[in-house]
Amino acid sequence: MSKEVKESVCNDSVFANIYKKFAQDLHDFIYYKYGEQFNPNDKVQEAFIKLWENCKSVPFEKAKSFLFTVANNMVLNDIKHKKVVLKYQKNKPTEHTNETPEFLLEKEQYLIAYQKALGNLTEEQRVAFLLNKVEGKKHQEIADQLGVTKKVVEYRIYSAFKSLKEELDIFSIK
Repeated sequence: MSKEVKESVCNDSVFANIYKKFAQDLHDFIYYKYGEQFNPNDKVQEAFIKLWENCKSVPFEKAKSFLFTVANNMVLNDIKHKKVVLKYQKNKPTEHTNETPEFLLEKEQYLIAYQKALGNLTEEQRVAFLLNKVEGKKHQEIADQLGVTKKVVEYRIYSAFKSLKEELDIFSIK
């Protein structure tokens, strides 16, 4: 009887020894099997909490097996949860718009024409124009980034805009 009490998982010193003996191995097991994204440190702590909560029903000899099984099951539950989330995101119903097929066709045609017009710009014009209009950078920022003066950047953007306006006049850019 004294041996059972001595090796009871509920005994603080026995539990501490189990923790010292298996915590790093359990962490490494989870880390190597599933990677860092499933927080191996958290899973180790949660597994030991479960062991402490069930210390009366888990014999000392089965403590290691209990810990590894619980931690593994926690990670598998996380994986299942992530799969459900991904499945829901994929099956998310598409929102319907009131756009007519003609509008969608014009939009697609405009995009093709716009990409073609951008392709016809010189590299300097295109870079300056996109940095300003797409990324929202100020003229001085672009000048610093490209190693030119602010006036050069302004000219490139102006000439790019003028060229785009001429090529896309059927779509009436302003």
